[in-house]
Amino acid sequence: MIGIRDAFSTSYAKARVKFLEAAVLAGLQVESHNHPEDGAEDETLAMDVARDGALDAGRLLIISSACHGIEGYCGSGVQVHALHDEEWLQKARDAGVAVLYVHALNPHGFSYGRRVTHENVDLNRNFIDFNQPLPTNPAYDEVQDLILPAQWPPTPDVQQAIDRYIAERGQRAWQGAVGQGQYQHPTGVFFGGQAPTWSNRTIRQVLRQHGGKVRQLAWIDIHTGLGPNGYGERIFTGPNDAQMLARGRRWWDGGGATPVTSLDDGSSSSPPLTGLLWNSAVQECPQAEFTGIALEYGTVPVLETTGAIRADHWVHNHPDAPSAQRAAIHQQMRAAFYDERDAWMGQIVSQARQAMFQAVDGLSA
Repeated sequence: MIGIRDAFSTSYAKARVKFLEAAVLAGLQVESHNHPEDGAEDETLAMDVARDGALDAGRLLIISSACHGIEGYCGSGVQVHALHDEEWLQKARDAGVAVLYVHALNPHGFSYGRRVTHENVDLNRNFIDFNQPLPTNPAYDEVQDLILPAQWPPTPDVQQAIDRYIAERGQRAWQGAVGQGQYQHPTGVFFGGQAPTWSNRTIRQVLRQHGGKVRQLAWIDIHTGLGPNGYGERIFTGPNDAQMLARGRRWWDGGGATPVTSLDDGSSSSPPLTGLLWNSAVQECPQAEFTGIALEYGTVPVLETTGAIRADHWVHNHPDAPSAQRAAIHQQMRAAFYDERDAWMGQIVSQARQAMFQAVDGLSA
């Protein structure tokens, strides 16, 4: 068993090496889907996929990291620890459940310390039908000049306008306006894109290859940035289907100890969103009974998280910003999505491990 801190990394490049080494140690082969661009350290970027289990297994559990790139620090640590965890590996193998570890859905964002892809797209808003008219978000249009003002930090009048908005409509309304997803402002925050990204196309290829014939498909996608520090909220991922939600709650709610929340009924810390990753699973593997959660770990208060995202986009849109300001914002982003204390890492691994065990039990029931 690897030490918990040893499973986590201080860069994408180091995280990738740890993942590849752990997969080999576990006896797994890795398929690497190379990204078209290089990383921040001139390293190769890739979506790496390791499968543990028979190719004809009828039940498959996906564990994925870095849908939002910088959140990969957390997800990669979970995956590396799992690949060193003999009890976990044996649990899945004895149950006949194949496990697919997808390391770095968005390797570019992971490497550069951003949530978005190299196309400046929020990957978890990109899974829509681009042959149809793009969704609109009038609430975002209304506040876009407050989200990304002309200068940073925002002037007092900008902050006062945001405070008035929150006082009048509530923090959740502000969070929804900013984060729901928007498709008309390519340089804005939570931009869902105007075409499928490289990561979108690549994960669909992976799903067709590994999930095209399975009868049951489960997915744990690991995120950070919402909720109380260290707490892993289990957010149901899937269509607004009562039977599917009930199944997810049977698997993961721990008798009420670890509730499964939903974007659709308002129980989640996240507002309703568009273009989510789970769409790829139900579209590419329509024969499979799908059950999924996003495991969302808290770091800092939500307004600090959205503040870091706004700052990151602002500085990306202003390449002439001073180097000291760029460095400070980069560190602000890291702190918003990755708590580097031992206690936090321990909470992350223990809760993920529990959810993984529960998923195998659910698939085996």
